[in-house]
Amino acid sequence: MDSANWWRDAVVYEVYVRSFADADGDGTGDLAGLRSRLGHLADLGVDAVWTTPWYRSPMVDGGYDVEDHWIPDPLFGTDSDVLDLVAEVHRVGLRLLIDVVPNHTSDRHPWFRAALAAGPGAPERARYHFRPGRGADGELPPTDWRSVFGGPAWTRAADGEWYLHLFAPEQPDLDWDDAEVRADFEDLLRFWFARGVDGVRIDVAHGLLKDPAFPDLGAEDEEIAQPPDRSAHPHWDLDGVHEIYRSWRKIAGEFGPDRVFVAEAWVDRPDRLARYVRPDELHTAFNFDFLRCDWDADALREVIDRTLAALEAVGAPATWVLSNHDVVRHVTRFAGSGDLALGRRRARAALLLMLALPGGAYLYQGEELGLEEVEDLPEAVLADPTWDRSGHTRRGRDGCRVPLPWSGTAPPFGFAPDGTSTWLPLPPHWRTMTAEAQAADPGSMLSLYRAALAARRAHPALGDGTLTWSPASPGVLSFAREPGFRCVVNLSTEPCELPEYGRVVMSSAPLEDGRLPVDAAVWLDRS
Repeated sequence: MDSANWWRDAVVYEVYVRSFADADGDGTGDLAGLRSRLGHLADLGVDAVWTTPWYRSPMVDGGYDVEDHWIPDPLFGTDSDVLDLVAEVHRVGLRLLIDVVPNHTSDRHPWFRAALAAGPGAPERARYHFRPGRGADGELPPTDWRSVFGGPAWTRAADGEWYLHLFAPEQPDLDWDDAEVRADFEDLLRFWFARGVDGVRIDVAHGLLKDPAFPDLGAEDEEIAQPPDRSAHPHWDLDGVHEIYRSWRKIAGEFGPDRVFVAEAWVDRPDRLARYVRPDELHTAFNFDFLRCDWDADALREVIDRTLAALEAVGAPATWVLSNHDVVRHVTRFAGSGDLALGRRRARAALLLMLALPGGAYLYQGEELGLEEVEDLPEAVLADPTWDRSGHTRRGRDGCRVPLPWSGTAPPFGFAPDGTSTWLPLPPHWRTMTAEAQAADPGSMLSLYRAALAARRAHPALGDGTLTWSPASPGVLSFAREPGFRCVVNLSTEPCELPEYGRVVMSSAPLEDGRLPVDAAVWLDRS
């Protein structure tokens, strides 16, 4: 793949900065800690690093409540740390993608503070969605919209008007019909591209525009308030967002053909997702249908086929993903009734499936160690706003954000200096899951990831391209990629025979008398 099109089959590693590595000993990961561990990512064999927000923020939502997109928060480091990170990422042969949060700001952002101070009708409020309330005295929210984190999506200001926040009240939504908002983010993109970043991940890319009529959804629960066709939804996936991304694509082009965007776009159909990655819009978009799919052969094949067909129609590559900082780790999702050994077995097979599919892939920190969701965090440490907004009925996403175990036999396992109290506690049993412990074990999850990524890079059939399904028994996925590659995944209840295709490149589990065991995958080569 030429350098301008590196993104079409890249494997990108997501770093949740707060939980990756802590260099200064305050219990929270930082940019210097990330820089110190870049060797791990280079050795792993990925192509790029995507970092979650490290901008100035009150950290109500883990940095996704941005007070200032132009400078780092002291919690994570200094401006010099940012520039050092960019340089070091490039020195070790990787590329750097940063997170931009355009749907909302922090309530401490200078714009929002000015809006509150200015009062109803002031031009400062045009950057956000302020509306009068309903009811005799305006005491009711303007609409019935619900926050993703629970509760109403509107909060009343002291002067009686209400402002919109599809997430936490501390995250007021920007009004993207305002010219100043659009111009500021265009300047921001140019600023970071000029500083050497290679790409930008767009948070809530499907949510920037709202129906100006502000119609009710007619449902109490946001999770059941999604119409079958989200194009009819008043604040998700409105067609007008594509004009914004066409302008952003031109900005990336100002800095060269190798600067890229990836969209976080939660939409309900592959054809709607494909609209975000048309040739004059964004480069790639996360495939959440694959992430959410059950461990079932028919379901996975349907998702793969629908995804490839929709994206091929617009000339875009697929981007596969199994976990990220917003969802339960896939080891736990695949564990059925809590059998983590089963979950890890399936996770190993899922890795080989994902890396064999046409396109690119995203890995989430810690999956290369086989980490599970930490489901027993003490309530006192839960930091996700979902916990409070749901009335302590939904624990939120902290379980997938626990700091990484690097080395040693006791917490914090090299994440921070010994004796440091980390922002979320690491489970003591992770002593066997550290990167140090797994590096010397050829059968470990880490060794599988390293071997699979190396084999993917070396084989001419893998990366961007197409696949051809092969006949297989019920519950078995089998497909070929040319030249000379086949992947077989056994999701049935019995070991399956392997096709006569050539040598075994690698398998997620040992073969049993030449047959592929249950919940396992194999790569074959006949070149």
